[in-house]
Amino acid sequence: MRLSARNKIPARVTAITHGEATANVELDANGVRLVASITVEAARELGLSAGSEAIVVIKASDLILAVKD
Repeated sequence: MRLSARNKIPARVTAITHGEATANVELDANGVRLVASITVEAARELGLSAGSEAIVVIKASDLILAVKD
């Protein structure tokens, strides 16, 4: 797999919650919990299950940063 994206994070799937059309995939990225919402079809095509290794690729046009008051 070769990608132009630079925001790639290795992670392990910890759980998947399937809805009607969307699957929420919970991931552990070296102790950081991430959740990806993808289609149920994509989750099935990728063969995702708890324990699967994955690469999280982040593509965002906006990021919001916050600091404590």
